[in-house]
This record gives sequence, structure tokens and C-alpha cells, in this order.
Amino acid sequence: MSYERISLERFKEAFSTTIELSSAALGGQIVSVSDEFFAEAFHLLLVEPAPSLKGQFGPKGALYSGWETRRHNPSYDWCIIKLGTTGSISGFDIDTSHFNGNEAPQASVDILYSPDGTAPDVNDSRWKELLPKVDLGPDSRHLFGVPPSNGANYVKLNMYPDGGIARFRVYGLVSPVFPVDTSAVFDLAHVFSGGRVVHTSDQHFGVGSNLILPGRGKDMGDGWETKRSRAPGHKDWAIIRLGDAGYLSQVEIDTAHFKGNFPASCELHALYCPDALVPTDVPEDEWTPILPRQKLGPHRQHFFQLEKSAVDGTPYTHVRIIIYPDGGIKRVRVLGRRVASALASTVGVIGPVGGSGATPDLEQGSPILNSTQGATGPVIPALPLTPEAFGPFGQVVQAYADVNAVPDPRHTRITGANQGTATKFHKLALFESSYPEAARAQATAGLSVYRCTPIDVKPGGEWEVKLLERHPCTNQAFIPMGAGDEVEDPGTQYLAIVAKNGPDDKPDMSSLRAFVASAGQGIVYDTGIWHHPMAVLYKTMDFTCVETQIGNGDSLDCEIVDFDGSAGYYRVQVPKAH
Repeated sequence: MSYERISLERFKEAFSTTIELSSAALGGQIVSVSDEFFAEAFHLLLVEPAPSLKGQFGPKGALYSGWETRRHNPSYDWCIIKLGTTGSISGFDIDTSHFNGNEAPQASVDILYSPDGTAPDVNDSRWKELLPKVDLGPDSRHLFGVPPSNGANYVKLNMYPDGGIARFRVYGLVSPVFPVDTSAVFDLAHVFSGGRVVHTSDQHFGVGSNLILPGRGKDMGDGWETKRSRAPGHKDWAIIRLGDAGYLSQVEIDTAHFKGNFPASCELHALYCPDALVPTDVPEDEWTPILPRQKLGPHRQHFFQLEKSAVDGTPYTHVRIIIYPDGGIKRVRVLGRRVASALASTVGVIGPVGGSGATPDLEQGSPILNSTQGATGPVIPALPLTPEAFGPFGQVVQAYADVNAVPDPRHTRITGANQGTATKFHKLALFESSYPEAARAQATAGLSVYRCTPIDVKPGGEWEVKLLERHPCTNQAFIPMGAGDEVEDPGTQYLAIVAKNGPDDKPDMSSLRAFVASAGQGIVYDTGIWHHPMAVLYKTMDFTCVETQIGNGDSLDCEIVDFDGSAGYYRVQVPKAH
């Protein structure tokens, strides 16, 4: 079996666009081990580099962050590892950091594919050698490149005869796991879908490949974070190669754990390119803007409907996220429909699909919804309400469990209140009115209550938008109250459906957006923003409405546009679960 020793200087060239298939962050785990007397084998798969524990001792001797076995093995020690997902293996990093005098002198690696995921034992006849016995040295990283294997979901690390290894990293490409239903909407950027981060402008504090990992991570260390910039107009970027060409409809940008160092804003572009490692010098006009520049906030999931969505029927293979001016992002989820055609082979599906039994991680609250042109009108998804996505239409009024997660933290005043029993978030929205001078004296502000019965739509169903209204001279707030005593089961969710004004002084339907709000979120519609009347989901809910009116309301207070439906109504698709 051929292999190549790779110097540390060539690490980026050899492995920067591969996936660390063995990582604990991907779900890699130790299955069985011959011996771990001095240090347990789980250390091998940890994400962070091995720290020095020099001078620290436990009941069995000196402590090491790594795998260390007893002395005097007459044959060899071994460790069986289940990869995070099935993949084609192209290299290894066998790291003996801090093991000096007790390092493993030699090692080899065997691989195996188990179709049903059942763990093999050490003597399984299916083991195949991928890396032959190689010499190791003390306190160093040893990189090896091998010809790409067929799909494998187990590896066996052998060390001869015994000793210690700090970290073991298996590099390669994921065998994608795709939904059986070719019309399904899923995260095409996810690592288990075959996504890869192929280029970044900078990854000083956190590597770009973290953007597509499962879950929301545990701290700032498992996201992508760039160094602080000082140059005016600076921006950073990362390019994600999708697992397959797809029609894209939504994106989730998660800034979990990034509180004082999240990007101020971001935008997304997309490209179709048969070359997986798209060149960084692609002409700018070949990138299609799919999300205009959006403000971001700290420590939360942001959900955005894409501008160039599945409606236009354009497939894309790569997405570029640009952040301004710098900062950190935890995850990027790019939702869309896979192109079920010969394009699949163009972007390089590898290995036995789904052999690990793993499925893309879509439990994070990402709505799995289409954005398509239907027979009776376009369908848009109702996405979770966030202050940033709702920003072009108004404000979100809510409290935050973490005071460091408020929008616009430099300008939001937060104080203790009620003798220390409350936290006050000051002036999250301001009242405004712009009546003509002649009518201004007649306008008064007040509180009204709306009791809203649920609209007739089921989870995963669609709601037709038959009218929109606006208040041309004032903004308007709706604050959920639950329900009165006679309502036993008050609602917890409602829709906010909004659109900007168009050049014809009517709703610009291309800007129509829908959000799902919780009972803990109030909304303020900006002056002149077109919006649907309150639409409560599933259960009755009461709202306090803060509004300014002339008398009981006249044409200066509310304008309504009814749609005739001749070309079909726009439809809002609500989440499948609530």
C-alpha cells in the first residue's frame, strides 16, 4: 500500500479542504481498545490540540492528554474508532505531542465498511490495511497521505508495540446522506450532505470548516472567527461547496456564543461551478447575490428567505458568505432542493451513500419548507422571527435571558429594576406619527385589545394572503397577552406577514416575508409597512395594540389592498410542527 509523508508546511495544501471524519465534533467515537491503562483513548478524537500536562500525576502515574497503554506488549495495541460519518479517506495525522520517551514507535491503520453500522471486532476479516506500518517520533505530528479509499465508517489504529499517541485525525470526504425524496428541502451545506468549506479569507481564531458541523457547538472555539480588522471597508469571507447542486430557498446564520465579536452584517452569493475547489479569482459578476446585506445580532440563529430562491429554477453548487467587517459565526445552513439529475455526478458524490446511518442535522429549528411557484401562486416560508430579519419592516419587542444577546448591544440600555427582581430593556421601540399638520391635533395614542381566534391552517399547511393593510402616518405595536380567563388553552404562536411599499404605492410582493412569532415576542410595524391582519396559529390569543388614531380611525390611519386572486394568491407555508 502506497503512502506519502507530508510535512507540516504542506498541511493546508493536503488537507485544508477535506473533512476530519474521525472528529468528536462529527460524532466520531471509540468503539473498543486493547488497553488504555495510563490514558484513555477518547482523547484521540478531541478537537483541541493536546495540552501539556507536565508535572501532573494521577494514581497510575504521569497524566497525558492522549491514549497511552501499559509497557511490554509482546505484540501490538489497537483502538477501533467509528467515524462520524461514512467517507472516502485520504490521509491521517498521528500526533505524539508531549509523549517523549513513551511515544508509540510505529503505527498502522486499517479501515472497514460496515453496511448496517454494526461495530466490528479486532479480528474481523473485512479489515483492510490503508496505511502500512510507519515510524513515528516523539512529541511531533506525523502527516500521511494515502490514495483515496472506498467508503469506510470504521478505522483501526494499531501501535507497535505499545506507548502513547496524543491525537489521531482521519481526513477525507464525506459520503453524502441525501433524503430519499428528491423534492425534500434540506441543508445542502451540512457536512453529512457532503458540504465542504473550500476557501476562507482568514481563520485566525476558528477554522472555516466548523461552519458546516452538526449542532450548535459548545463555545466560541468551534465556530469560524477571523482576526480584528482595522482597515476601512474590510470584509472577510468563506466559500462553501454544497454537497450537490441545488435550488436554494433559505439560509440560517447562527452566531451562538459570539456575543461581543459577532459580525455587524453579512451577505450571500451563489455560483454554479463543476469544479469543487472553485477558484478564488472567479470574476465578481459570475457570483449571483442571493441574500442582500443583512444586519446580524449576537448569540442567536438568524433565518432569512433568499432573494434568488427555488422560484427562479437556477441551480447552485457553491455559496459565499461575506461578513462585515470581521468576527465570528458558528454555523451556516443553506436549505434547498437537490437537483435530481446528472448534475449530481458533476459535483462528485462519493462512496456508499448513507452507510454510517447518519442523517443531516436539521433539528436546530431550521424550517424545512419550500419556496416555490405553485399552480395557485407563489409559496413563501414562515421563518422564526428574529430582530435582524424583521428589521426592514419594524422592531421585535422581547426580553433576553442573556443580556449579552440583545440586538444592537452598544445602543440598548439594560438596567436592573424592581429592587433587583427584574431586568429592564429600555426603549426597544419608539412611537412615531407623521400626520399632516391639520390633522395632528386630532390624533391620540391609546391601548386596544384584539382577541384573535386561530386561522384555518394546519401544521405544514398554507395560508393565502388575500389582503394587506398599512398605516401611512403611524407605527403600530402588537403585544401578546395570552388569553382571558374563559380561554383554557391560550395560543403560543402567530404569523407576522409583511411587505415593503412598491413604486406604484402598492405592496411590493417580491418583498413579501412571513415570520412565526412566539407569545414572548411583540412586534412593531414601521410606518407605512404593508402587513396582514393578525393571524394566530392553532389557538386563541389576545394582543394589546398600541396605536395612534384620529377618532376611531379613518383613511389616514389605515389603507387596505384586496387582491383579486386572478393569478393566484401568495401563500404562506407554516411550520410542520408547533
